[in-house]
Amino acid sequence: MGEDAESPKINHTFLRDYVTEADVISTVEFNQTGDLLATGDKGGRVVIFQRETEDTGETGDSGEYNVYSTFQSHEPDFDYLKSLEIEEKINKIKWLPQQNAAHFLLSTNDKTIKLWKVSERDKRPEGYNLKDEEGRLKDISTITSLQVPVLKPTDLMVEVRPRRVFANGHTYHVNSISVNSDGETYLSADDLRINMWHLGITDRSFNIVDIKPANMEDLTEVITAAEFHPQHCHLFVYSSSKGTLRLCDMRASALCDKHSKLFEEPEDPGSRSFFSEIISSVSDVKFSHSGRYLLTRDYLTAKVWDLNMDKGPVETYQVHEYLRSKLCSLYENDCIFDKFECVWNSSDSVIMTGAYNSFFRMFDRETGRGVTLEAWRESSKPRAVLRTRRVYTGGKRRRGDVGVDSLDFTKKILHMAWHPSENIIAIAATNNLYIFQDRVNPEAQ
Repeated sequence: MGEDAESPKINHTFLRDYVTEADVISTVEFNQTGDLLATGDKGGRVVIFQRETEDTGETGDSGEYNVYSTFQSHEPDFDYLKSLEIEEKINKIKWLPQQNAAHFLLSTNDKTIKLWKVSERDKRPEGYNLKDEEGRLKDISTITSLQVPVLKPTDLMVEVRPRRVFANGHTYHVNSISVNSDGETYLSADDLRINMWHLGITDRSFNIVDIKPANMEDLTEVITAAEFHPQHCHLFVYSSSKGTLRLCDMRASALCDKHSKLFEEPEDPGSRSFFSEIISSVSDVKFSHSGRYLLTRDYLTAKVWDLNMDKGPVETYQVHEYLRSKLCSLYENDCIFDKFECVWNSSDSVIMTGAYNSFFRMFDRETGRGVTLEAWRESSKPRAVLRTRRVYTGGKRRRGDVGVDSLDFTKKILHMAWHPSENIIAIAATNNLYIFQDRVNPEAQ
């Protein structure tokens, strides 16, 4: 049967590539075991994926991640005092260490942090005395005998319930949350302040960093990220828009306005330009699993810092140096303000961060070599092998090279996560989540 010549043709390519703003993924986070993976989006939703186990007998073969639960974490709100809309976008998700069968996670938008309990239920009570099977109250006069309710097996249900709401702690936009190694407290950071909360107390927090000047005209920098040390509960680090890192020790003072150590890279006066301060702003900071090193990301580079050496980074990796000549146009289209995240692998031997054109980069710390990989639909097919890509900047051009002028700056890899113990990575590309695994040898880095 032929198509009606008068019927409009549907542009399937457009429909496939059309993305609503609410579906754009804004954060990705594995839990401590790596069996659960949570994503948050700009629509305020949290989607949890669970790893399915496969009994195939193959070495290093593991199950896929399938949707485990989806829930609405935040709704759009309005600050009537300041006449400002509060977006529902999920800025960060952090899992709490598991204490029992249930899982707990923190999620935050610009203002409000929430604690969620994720639990399973595969039984339901039956045989109530005062209620019928549909839950309606019975007429007491019709009850002639008492019975003991029993638990009957039922289909597995995943319940997600809010347990705490930590509100009114921040005047400015929350950019980071980090759970302490003591398992009882966590910090939250906005542009000018860092607060510490107890997980059981919602109506008050303790301000541990405040860089707000008496006169806002004197403001020269803002806080961009903050994280607790993985082993020492009294240490935390925060980064700034000036490219500095400050390590703070809560044993020294309750208010950590004075840092214990300052990490910054001396600037070369000869290379200073209009964009220097913008591109030096640190967008993310992560402690290594060992707690010895710090990994930071600014616009063009990823850097590794040794806690025992505050004179400068011990390693610097060029993520996309070829964009230095394009900074003017990147400033005009606001891409220069993009905030790229960075992550360590489980053994701290490899680092990963994002770039444009759906590219992301991995660097081997031992050899210093980097590789560019692409997250796209073809590579997401089962057992498809990731292709290495190269951006052509001059010299001999190879087949498949991408020219700098051909890069798609709308396809940016900002958010990612690395499995805590295996070579499994999760990459957020707009509204798509890609999960890649090294199936050849999971132990090799």
